[in-house]
Amino acid sequence: MATTKIFFSTFSLYVSVISLLSIASAFSPVDHYLVNCGSHSAATSDLDHRVFTGDASRYLTSTLTIQLESTDSQLTSPSPFYSSARAFDHPAHYTFPIRDRGTHHLVRLHFHPFRNNYNDLLQAEFHVVANGFLLLRYFRIPVTDNFPVIKEFVIPVASEELKIAFVPSGRSKFGFVNAIEVISAPEDLIADVAQLVGFEKNERVNGLLKNGFETVHRVNVGGFKVTPFNDSLWRTWVTDDDYLVSSDGSKEIHFGGRIMYQMGGASREVGPDNVYNTARVIKSSDDSIPNGNLTWLFRVEKGYSYMVRMHFCDIASVASGMLYFNVYVNGNLAYENLDLSYMTNRLLASPFYADFLVDGDSSGNLVVSVGPSNMSLPRAVDAILNGVEIWKLNNSMGSFDGAVCADFVWRSWRRGHAGVLLPLVAAVFLLLSVSVFLQWRRSGAVAWSPLPVDVSETDLKSGNRF
Repeated sequence: MATTKIFFSTFSLYVSVISLLSIASAFSPVDHYLVNCGSHSAATSDLDHRVFTGDASRYLTSTLTIQLESTDSQLTSPSPFYSSARAFDHPAHYTFPIRDRGTHHLVRLHFHPFRNNYNDLLQAEFHVVANGFLLLRYFRIPVTDNFPVIKEFVIPVASEELKIAFVPSGRSKFGFVNAIEVISAPEDLIADVAQLVGFEKNERVNGLLKNGFETVHRVNVGGFKVTPFNDSLWRTWVTDDDYLVSSDGSKEIHFGGRIMYQMGGASREVGPDNVYNTARVIKSSDDSIPNGNLTWLFRVEKGYSYMVRMHFCDIASVASGMLYFNVYVNGNLAYENLDLSYMTNRLLASPFYADFLVDGDSSGNLVVSVGPSNMSLPRAVDAILNGVEIWKLNNSMGSFDGAVCADFVWRSWRRGHAGVLLPLVAAVFLLLSVSVFLQWRRSGAVAWSPLPVDVSETDLKSGNRF
């Protein structure tokens, strides 16, 4: 498919220029806020040794909140900041000064319910708004043992402040949060261009940077779980075992050499070494080429567009120019005869990624596959995949959670409290009216008294004489 190959040639050149800049020095975010919510003191993460500062004197700009501490001596959590939380029964605001304006920022929200003297945190339900984006609506922690729950977003921030608001819903009337991260995203994390893949379309799309993104899936294919300690952006990559639906004739491979980050590829902030040094491959062992694909299935929410990022790094071939394969998204051919040698200047173990834009269909499934092409060679690697990321794009209303905008949350909050506020105002007005009336009666009784019956008319005309 010549058109697709021309696009990816241009795309790889675009990515390579940015990648060189990021390779030159270690990533150091301009804005970097780590907040331990509901605590005066700092807490160090057990996973990556980062220090989260207390929120009592900084960032929190609301006073109607409650500090919670766990009363559960058996609580097991990966970090000490999960044993405290900030709870609220009114809207609570966190405000972060932004120096790196006009760029995207990572926003991570941490939730871990625990026993406390305030309320059952599993019953909390609330909304979250950030600079006009509706991040979460009627959010409730799932009743599972899979804690903590971390919600990650990448949103553009053009203003001098990033304001994150937590608004309790009318049903539970309270919410909570354990920790917040706000981090400047690397310039090459999100590209402005992707390949739109559909049943009748396969074309280049520009303008992605005007959108926000919610991380839905992040998978290390063929390898172990990657923890934040081993990722320069402190991400978690889960294994692909729960998503792999077709793996006939494939195998996992692990590479012990050096990953060659270079022009045409990706930086360590795009994907860490521990993602690119493992993979699943299809490999022919004789003169015949396998007739099958490697396929992964991911659950997504219908009604949204998704960006699928597929990570590739040829750590399996014995020489360059021997690996050709096809890439499919939702059963549609996304890239034909992908030649990683062409994308990486004929250098093995050099990472490359491709972004595909798709719409979530009514099935709620998003399927990605790799498999041999008509250019695949016998006795060689015939397909490879190292990692997959799936992001949800916000809809036209700036929402990641429903066909409503952020203003809906504030209007709902005001309506929900109007029923309480108006009777309260009426009651206060009534009490004031009664108080004024009684005071008037009391003052009037002192000023008026009946005339004595023994006072003559002459005395009345001449007035009192004392």
